[in-house]
Amino acid sequence: MARYTEAVCRLCRREGLKLYLKGERCYTEKCGLSRHSYVPGQHGQSRRSKKPSEYGIQLREKQKARRIYGVLESQFRRYFKEADRRKGITGENLLQILESRLDNVVYRMGFALSRAEARQLVLHGHFNVGGRKVSIPSYQVRPEEVIAVRPGSKDKGRFKDLAELMRSQRTVEWLEADREALAGKVVRLPAREEIDTPITEHLIVELYSR
Repeated sequence: MARYTEAVCRLCRREGLKLYLKGERCYTEKCGLSRHSYVPGQHGQSRRSKKPSEYGIQLREKQKARRIYGVLESQFRRYFKEADRRKGITGENLLQILESRLDNVVYRMGFALSRAEARQLVLHGHFNVGGRKVSIPSYQVRPEEVIAVRPGSKDKGRFKDLAELMRSQRTVEWLEADREALAGKVVRLPAREEIDTPITEHLIVELYSR
């Protein structure tokens, strides 16, 4: 499947805020947005600031959500259709679907410093879900499912110091993390107030409702 392979700092600069796509680097002076606060491109510094259109605001919000969760356009559109079919508020359903991706849950539990790293770890088959190996980052986790580092992966480089790393991470309320066992459980699906991602979801709903 096609993936974005360019410099991810350009994405933060385009959206004008930190999307925290590179883990620890985003908190240092090496952050691309901190060094270059203008939009990327040859004429980025000379672009005149102008008031964006209503469509432009909605489009940027959708692009921001896609980039935060690492989702391509076609997949994001499928998520929106699924959210629209479900009972409840479409925008909140959409965020709930995005948060329920396995790569996001691995990141939220503290197994990785960024969603991109979590995606790579899942792709390499380092996790079991409900006792079986799952290597699909977009896998939708369900309440009561247990996500654990596979026994054969616990002694590998990335996971040797993971328990110590997880102690410094704050686990969200809808997840439980067992730092000693390198495992965690989905207690329930997240409520809107528990999702701290800087997304105004009603703008995305308005965009797709045009």
